[in-house]
Amino acid sequence: MGAWLTRHAQTSIGSLGRLSQHKLATLLTILVIGIALALPACLHLLIDNAQNATGNWNRAVDLTVFLKRPTSVEDATRTADRIRKRRDVSNVELITADAALKDFRRDSGFGPAIDALNDNPLPHTLVVTPAAEFTTAASLEGLAADLRGMPSVDVVQLDTAWVNRLNAILDTVRSALVVAAALLALGVMVIVGNTIRLDIQNRRTEIEVTKLVGGSDAFVRRPFLYNGLWYGLGGGLIAWIITLAVIGVLREPIGRVAGLYGSAFELGGLDPRATLILLGSGIVLGWLGSYLAASRHLRAIEPT
Repeated sequence: MGAWLTRHAQTSIGSLGRLSQHKLATLLTILVIGIALALPACLHLLIDNAQNATGNWNRAVDLTVFLKRPTSVEDATRTADRIRKRRDVSNVELITADAALKDFRRDSGFGPAIDALNDNPLPHTLVVTPAAEFTTAASLEGLAADLRGMPSVDVVQLDTAWVNRLNAILDTVRSALVVAAALLALGVMVIVGNTIRLDIQNRRTEIEVTKLVGGSDAFVRRPFLYNGLWYGLGGGLIAWIITLAVIGVLREPIGRVAGLYGSAFELGGLDPRATLILLGSGIVLGWLGSYLAASRHLRAIEPT
């Protein structure tokens, strides 16, 4: 086992040294692989940051309950307490008619016209926040139906269409991410495979001599597999650097836009798990591309 590990270590270091002898070609190959890996990584960041920016909207659906007029504040409070005891309700906020009219007078700019009213036309309002595990469309419809059946409730406003649209958009983007990642992964394998093919052709005489003295296909293939591994690892590192650069360029302007809307949102980058997945994907794709190319082309080379 020690000799086997030593031989693999020597082969990996030797393949890295051979790549370093062709710095420009190696750098260009790694850059292409890195750009191909960076595209799905950036799309993944787009989805994650979109969910964070929206505060996970699909779990923040509120129902607006308008009470009948003239319901007293005491009755509105009892109704709010009754709703608050439900297990599918996280919170209930009571907005009295006087408070709503005061806010409307302040924000609408129609203060004199509102002062001319004989009475308050606004009803007491309850803002009901469902529990996190009851935010599906069916659960929300069931909760809205129960609230409509309460004696003091006049209207229950529930808009789940935008939730369905948001989920549909996110599902579409996730599907696009999978398709893009699959296509770019295939592209990485083709790039590595073509590079290994050219390397095999350039070393054809060396391979024939190695096979002539008894070298097996596995022995001959080994350095090419490590070439693919180094290509993949280098491409993963380049992709990681590209994502860091994209985040660095966009963080300040996006933070400035978020500040204009009163939000403290900050653009997030790749977490350690995502970084390991990115690097691991590069290594696996590089190794797989080199394995397929080397296995195919080495069989066609036999000493004469």
